[in-house]
Formats: sequence, C-alpha cells, structure tokens
Amino acid sequence: MSKVNSKFDTSFKKLKSYCEEENFRGWDPYDGLNSKLFQATPLKHWRFARLAWIQLFKRNPINLRSLLRVPKEYNSKGISLFLYGYCNLYEIAKSGNNKYGSEKEVLDKINFLSDLLIKLRSKGYKNACWGYNFDWQNRVFYQPRFTPTVVATSFCGEALFKSYEITKNNAYLDCALSSCEFVVNDLNRTQLDGNHFIFSYSPLDNSQVYNASLLGAKLLAIGYTHIENKEWLKLANQSTATIIKKQNEDGSWIYGEDKVQSWIDSFHTGFNLECIWKVSKHTGNRRFLEAFNKGLDYYVNNFFLDQKIPKYYHNKVYPIDTHSPAQLIVTLSHTELLTQYKSLKDDVLNWTIDNMQSSEGKFYYQLKKGISSKIPYMRWAQAWMFKAFTENLKESHNENLD
Repeated sequence: MSKVNSKFDTSFKKLKSYCEEENFRGWDPYDGLNSKLFQATPLKHWRFARLAWIQLFKRNPINLRSLLRVPKEYNSKGISLFLYGYCNLYEIAKSGNNKYGSEKEVLDKINFLSDLLIKLRSKGYKNACWGYNFDWQNRVFYQPRFTPTVVATSFCGEALFKSYEITKNNAYLDCALSSCEFVVNDLNRTQLDGNHFIFSYSPLDNSQVYNASLLGAKLLAIGYTHIENKEWLKLANQSTATIIKKQNEDGSWIYGEDKVQSWIDSFHTGFNLECIWKVSKHTGNRRFLEAFNKGLDYYVNNFFLDQKIPKYYHNKVYPIDTHSPAQLIVTLSHTELLTQYKSLKDDVLNWTIDNMQSSEGKFYYQLKKGISSKIPYMRWAQAWMFKAFTENLKESHNENLD
C-alpha cells in the first residue's frame, strides 16, 4: 500500500469508528429549531425569529446545542449516505478483504440502516418519501419537521435501490420504487415552454431549485432500470433537459430561479453533474453529455484553489466546507472519472484530512477567515466524508484486483 493510500485508510478507519460509536446520530447545521427551549416560546410562530434562530446555530462557531437542549438525532439523508457507503464496503468485503468488516458484519449494517430508513419515512403520504428531522425556515419557504423533500427522497431511494441489489430484499426495492411515485405524483411542477418543467422542492412549495429537480430526475432514471416505466423515462428526460437549458455559457449553474438563489457553489454543481450523467446512463440519452462535459470543465477548474483547496463558491475561497471535497470524490466516482482525476482527488483529500479532520476522526464543518466552525455535524460532514472515502476505497480496491 502506498503512503498516500495508507493515510487515507487510517483516516477512514478513525471516521468509521467515530460514526459507529455515535450510532449515526448527531447534530445538523440547520437543527436549531429542535431546541426544546425555543419550542417552548411564542417565537416559534414568527418567521423572522425562526430564520434568525437557525442562522444563530448555523453560523456560530460555538456549539450551543447542548446548552439549548437540541438532541442528537437520526437524519434520513445522513442515514442514506451511510447506507450507500456500507454497500460500497460490502463489495470490498465480498472479494475477501475484511479490513473494514467481514461480509456478514457489513451486511448486518446494510440491513440495519435500510430498515431504519424505512422507519424514518415521512408519515401521511401514500408513497415513500423522506424529509429532515427539524423544522426548516429559509428565505423562500418554511417546512415543518419531516416534510418530505425531493432531495432527501432521492438520496434515500437511491440508497435503497443499492441495498436491494446486495440483499435482494423486496421490501427495500418496493420502498425505492414507491419513492419514484412520490416524485411523479406528490411534487409540484413549474411548467415552462414546451415540455420543459422543474420539480418542486417539496409538496408544499413551487420553488425552482435546479439540483433538486435533477435529483428527482435521477431517481426516476434509476427506477426505470428496474421496471422500465415509460412515464418515468419521459419525465426524467424532460426535467433534465430543462436544467440543461438553464446552464450558463461558461458551464456553470446558479442555484435556482428565485432572486435570492443566484449564487454558484461547488457541491450543488457536483449534484447537477452526477444527476445528468446518471440520467444519460440509465436512459441511454447521450445528448445530455455535451452539457455534462462543459459543466465538468467548469467544476474542476473553478472550485479547487491550487488544485487542492476545496472552495464553497466559485468566486471566493471562504468558507471552506467539508461537503465540497466529499462531493468531489462522489461526483467523480459516480461519473466514472475517479481514475482520470486521481491527482486532483488525492491532493484535495490529502488537504482535507490535514486541515479538517480531528485526531478523534471526525471532520469539521467549515474553515473561515475568522473563527472556524469545528462542530462535527453528522449528516453534513461525517456522512458525506464516509460515503466519499468508501467510493475512493472501492476504486482503489478494484484497481488492485486488475
């Protein structure tokens, strides 16, 4: 094993131990409204109070959660990332490499996390769907705790498809297929010219967020490979074509249509690229690849300072957010480009381990010009880095087998 791979291996093992010791529960950047003290006050009914309270928790480098009674909880999207990661580890274990757990040990984790995901489904909906474990107020809309979103549902559904491929448990497949029906039947659509439309973020809004709509398209494309539902195929292609039309000339995308959503950031760009690639792959529609290649060039050339420091935004260095390097590895792996961009991936991962991982194995949230936030959020940092590491380990393992 090379010195670099040994470093990555050690880093991952420490992270894995930390997450398992916490039983995958943790805090989130946006969970401030889970504060039992806040919920006991009339402030919970006021939009600006909710928004200010969330931002107080999100931006504060000091973790106020224990003091203000915010419990550590399961987050469905975080669980889906861990589940996908253990599916990657199963592929390694199945080949006889027990470095990260025996085949049985990893399979037990897959079944535990899959069953947990099904238990975490949002209630009150016919079709399987998931939301976040906290009330969420942003500048555009408010969503109560567990309101299902296309983002959380897409990640959970895809992870259950992956779990089914390993376990052959029909309960996981049925739940994943049902999540596709949620995208089709429960989300709103903003109709544009011709057949172009954008899926809403949730059933409660009509927002037009580009990566969210693409995540819905990706889930439908994956579902299509299982049951060849022609409606899913059609909707996946139409909604993907819509977001491609929104691509800027330089290959970038802003976040969404609202006037306060005009920023360009790293990990949502990674989402877009991964979704476009997977829709193309699973539907056989290669006409999307020109936009993918254009977006990929923008992504790798604008979000990594000196080809090693992961930037959040295209036009400034700070904050440096753990989600960004993790998404790089996931995007390159899921678009089958990890080997091609090995140097970039290795340099970014090296820098991230050196600058954003504690000695206990957990990863920090954000580095800033001033005081950095070293709060170890479970979904935002640990789950994303866990999935990223397993993608990298799987790729390295497969290379060694060749």
